[in-house]
Amino acid sequence: QVQLVESGGGLVQPGGSLRLSCAASGIIFSLNNMDWYRQAPGKQRELVALITSGGSTNYADSVKGRFTISRDNAKNTVYLQMNSLKPENTAVYYCNVRLRLRDFWGQGTQVTVSS
Repeated sequence: QVQLVESGGGLVQPGGSLRLSCAASGIIFSLNNMDWYRQAPGKQRELVALITSGGSTNYADSVKGRFTISRDNAKNTVYLQMNSLKPENTAVYYCNVRLRLRDFWGQGTQVTVSS
């Protein structure tokens, strides 16, 4: 079955960096677009970044220039490099893949940006 496992979250000071990872199994990873979403307390889940099977990327305006999504098809893993983190980036970050109009999610990884 499809399984997505995120890691790399934690507590970081404003201006710091984190790299999130999402290991996928149960899918032909190289053929699928992969997304990162986040959900802050009291807010709806929102798309942060996506990477297509061909390597094209797109970002939410709020993270452009600070976050970078990438993928390693040999490792079935998608990454989210987050730099210049701000307190408003605090959220649970989720990996997502959509297969035949069905969304699959990981368990999420908590990112807390605080001094």
